[in-house]
Amino acid sequence: MNLIKYFSMIALFLAAGVTYAQNETDKEERDPGHYNNNRFKQLYEEFSTPNVYRSASGAPGPEYYQQQADYVMNIRLDDTNTRLYGEETITYTNNSPDDLEYLWVQLDQNKRARDSKTPLIEPSGAFPAEMASSFVGKYMGDGFDGGFKLDYVKDNKGRALPYTINRTMMRVEMPKNLKSGEKFSFSIKWWYNIPDHTIDRARSGYEKFEDGNNGYVIAQFFPRMAVYSDVEGWQNSQFWGRDEFALPFGNYNVSITVPSDHILDATGELINRKEVFSKTMMKRYAQAKKSYSVPVVIVTQAEAEAASKGFATSTKTWKFRAENVRDFGFASSRRYIWDMMAVKIGNRDVMAVSVYPPEGNPLWGEWSTIVVASTLKSYSRMTFNYPYHKAISVHAKNQGMEYPMICWNYGRPDKEGNYSERTKYGMFGVIIHEVGHNFFPMIVNSDERQWTWMDEGINTFVQYVAEQDFGQAYPEAIAPNKKYPSRRGPAKTIVDYMSGNQDRMAPIMTKGLNTYNFGANAYSKPAVGLNILRETIMGRDLFDYAFKTYSRRWMFKHPNPEDFFRTMEDASAIDLDWFWRAWFFTTDYSDIGVQEVKKFYVTSKMNAEVRQMMESRGMKESDLPLLVYLVEEGSDDYEESMETATLNDVVTLQQYIMDNLTPAERAKLKNPKFFYEVTFEKPGGVPMPIIAEYTYSDGSTKRVTYPVQIWRKNDASVGMVIASEMEITKIVVDPDEETADIDTSNNTWPKRKKLGEFNKFKEKIKG
Repeated sequence: MNLIKYFSMIALFLAAGVTYAQNETDKEERDPGHYNNNRFKQLYEEFSTPNVYRSASGAPGPEYYQQQADYVMNIRLDDTNTRLYGEETITYTNNSPDDLEYLWVQLDQNKRARDSKTPLIEPSGAFPAEMASSFVGKYMGDGFDGGFKLDYVKDNKGRALPYTINRTMMRVEMPKNLKSGEKFSFSIKWWYNIPDHTIDRARSGYEKFEDGNNGYVIAQFFPRMAVYSDVEGWQNSQFWGRDEFALPFGNYNVSITVPSDHILDATGELINRKEVFSKTMMKRYAQAKKSYSVPVVIVTQAEAEAASKGFATSTKTWKFRAENVRDFGFASSRRYIWDMMAVKIGNRDVMAVSVYPPEGNPLWGEWSTIVVASTLKSYSRMTFNYPYHKAISVHAKNQGMEYPMICWNYGRPDKEGNYSERTKYGMFGVIIHEVGHNFFPMIVNSDERQWTWMDEGINTFVQYVAEQDFGQAYPEAIAPNKKYPSRRGPAKTIVDYMSGNQDRMAPIMTKGLNTYNFGANAYSKPAVGLNILRETIMGRDLFDYAFKTYSRRWMFKHPNPEDFFRTMEDASAIDLDWFWRAWFFTTDYSDIGVQEVKKFYVTSKMNAEVRQMMESRGMKESDLPLLVYLVEEGSDDYEESMETATLNDVVTLQQYIMDNLTPAERAKLKNPKFFYEVTFEKPGGVPMPIIAEYTYSDGSTKRVTYPVQIWRKNDASVGMVIASEMEITKIVVDPDEETADIDTSNNTWPKRKKLGEFNKFKEKIKG
């Protein structure tokens, strides 16, 4: 029903006192009822029922619990044979209300065992040509002999414990059930061959440099306790190589023995610094603790290069203590340069640290520690003050991986020390991202194995904020760019993906192992979604408050997606169920445009349609109240004289004004001269606010944002009547590309020419 018909019917029915009734009320057969498919229905079906562990507000419940796993480890790095030997004692505290029959331990290195099933889950095909090195590795070699080699698993009295290894998981049988509130200690001794991480981009391993020395970035190096939670009991999903980790918090005491000429840093506080540092290093370290703007070099490049010429047979043990961390990692090499700088976070000093071989310079010496410091400031502003005493960036070829207080990052100049803009921004971005992982998921400890987006996506969103902060704080680093060129975050960066082949997409709420385009789905799309919430739907103040609330509620705890969704609504008073459903639970896309624009003129002359309706009901014009009629330009009732008429010429309108308004009220009335009915369409499945920019005949513009709820009753199209004192010459929807609209060809009125390849999205969707 068009606007004029609706207006006329309402006016007539009100005047005549007619009660409108459906013609179908007397039908003997009725249409079947409808299931609630409204885009704005609440997420009751998708969410679990709140309970004593997780509240409806998104906060931890009054009986929330989490387990604790404490480790005492002795580690030895065999640099000659590239092997790692370890002994650990795990003390596991059962804080759950359940009695536990057994314990599950993660053996992630078994992903590289000779009998690993990981290579068998990926389909393969024959290529007409293949690199010789790849061919040899695939078809001619025995394969790398990875995986944990266990010497024993025993209790604290030295008695062997039965255990069962199922690929990357080990079930340990206890002498008796572990009751709620009890602790159980047991020990494991193991070793494994360290992989060359430059071959298959393993998350940890070694790199052999041209001079024969190795650089080690070591993680997943010890049998680690799995998570037991109120949500799913034991999280013992296998590690196939894609999905990362779910780990409980605990305290670590770790002794690492390496060649005496190695430089080493790790998760936790170095508790025997005077034993492993030279006097010169101690002096430089003291200077670094007082330097807040320029990194202080603890081990120089010249010293690293000198050490690289030897190969110590003696050893040195580095001792670390870490409290309330979920994991542990370390880096070690005789080729490492080491610099540090203090950064003020709240009322505490945190050390920003970089460890890198000469291959990283000059880029790393100039920027790595500066980027670490800037990242800590940005993330702390968006969440909570960084609680640990240091954050380390380690340079490793083609790496990007994170652990508590330490991460590996790529970005290597060529042999002459030259680097491209791509290399520089790649390094900046990966350092910000991996240091940021200290917050998500090292502290806000989500289940990476199940919900990849909760660490990668959320972290990528904050990374975008931190990149923009860094660009503003250090414009010399991004010159000649005026703004940091982030590749993820802004809405337009996800358009190509969301307009792609639906057969090759999965919702964000999909286990990472089972997604098609992992980077776009786990990193980019959730990051863009959060940025749209912050910039367009919620606004920065409401979003930042809610996001900070979530971060603080769940720091050092295990949140689930519902905890995030509920907290964002609870702390902002904005119903976002429609957004979570559309953006996270489906692969729908956003597409809003201008379908039609009609121009109307105001008159007191009754039009033919209204007259016909009156006659059919036996009504006279005298039966009606004072009515104002809108006549569409070009319709049968349209007359050219209407174009020059003003509201002063509309007799019924002026009569009403004179009879019902005081002179003071009449003086405040607007005097619009142009009336439009604008119909907006929504071919896409994702509702979004309509951001409309109106351009007027004098060149001025006005922007109006219609809340997303405008689509709540009509998911296809909606109309708005615009009364204006000036003629509207142009309408643009989403002028700043804030909503990830995949087709901008319908965003402008009058229609503009299509934009080539960008508008082939329909063909892409059809596949």
